Amino acid sequence: MTASATDAPLPGPSPTPAPGLASAPHVKPEADHADKAKTLLQRIADLRAWLFLLALALGFEGWARAEFGGTFIFNSFNIQSIAIFAVAPLILATGQTFVIISGGIDLSLGFIMGLAAVVAAHVINYATPGLGLPMGVLVGTLVAVLVAGIPGFINGLLVSRLRVPPFIGTLGMFGVARGVAFLLAGGTTVPVSNSFFATIGNGRIFGVPYIILITAAFVLVMHYILSQTRFGQHNYAIGANVQAARRSGIDVKSHLLRLYMLSAFCAGLAGVVYSARFNAGAAQAGEPLLLDCVAAVVIGGASLFGGSGTILGTVAGAFVIAVIQYGLVFVNVEPFWQFISVGIVIIISVLIDQAQRRFSGGRIDE
Repeated sequence: MTASATDAPLPGPSPTPAPGLASAPHVKPEADHADKAKTLLQRIADLRAWLFLLALALGFEGWARAEFGGTFIFNSFNIQSIAIFAVAPLILATGQTFVIISGGIDLSLGFIMGLAAVVAAHVINYATPGLGLPMGVLVGTLVAVLVAGIPGFINGLLVSRLRVPPFIGTLGMFGVARGVAFLLAGGTTVPVSNSFFATIGNGRIFGVPYIILITAAFVLVMHYILSQTRFGQHNYAIGANVQAARRSGIDVKSHLLRLYMLSAFCAGLAGVVYSARFNAGAAQAGEPLLLDCVAAVVIGGASLFGGSGTILGTVAGAFVIAVIQYGLVFVNVEPFWQFISVGIVIIISVLIDQAQRRFSGGRIDE
């Protein structure tokens, strides 16, 4: 069988490419300047909490030098005081960070913290005579954290199994935990009779308060869980797109149950630290800290739409709030300005998050 005309090569010399075309290497097109600007703006937006913190520190430093001729930043007492201010809100905010990244919110943390503080005080007082000072503190801490996990477990069931919106379910638990805490406390503050517990709350090692070291270690553990473990990655996936996470094989219901229990355990630890610092348990211990913990997460860069946020950003957000609270007192401004200042920073952070999502093509719910 003979080959067709289309199969035969054309007669004559093969065509030569244009001069320089064959030898020219492949050149990658230059990056679009708009893309570079987009990346730069996104990085600035991601670092907004640290920029807020820097601006506040410099502002109060300038104010202190102008009004009092002293320093605000370069004073070890001020730095330690700010860190102590940030301890309880930061512990609460670490658990809240996980919840907000998943696309939810936990409004019960404040009174779960108060419940744990009261339980810790009662159990330590009961256990100390028979077990001794350190063991009494250990038992009281474990019981308080485990008791805090009960409302967290119920929150998880409401959200994951019964499909109750997180805002409504945790708001209901807010009231339940509040009532139980006040009933256990008898409507009063419960003093703790344990010198070892008081030392943990107010003692120092090499000049650094114990509660700051405890909080730092806890934050590092939570940072590792969120950024380096499967649990943390599943958390981001659920917050970004719950349907896609479910199709990829993630057990969303079990994850949410564990998530709200983790958040409650954080509140339990915050309640124990509060009791150690003040050597007493109070049902209302966490009531003023609920706004602070949510604000710390939002200021720290977590999106209320879910899917983004970091523990390190939350640390920056907690310190922003602590600097505002302590700094206004330091420069002798009425404390009511704290609420206005924190509210303004929250609004700015949310506006930046909205602009960042539009800029990156993310979904904005109308």
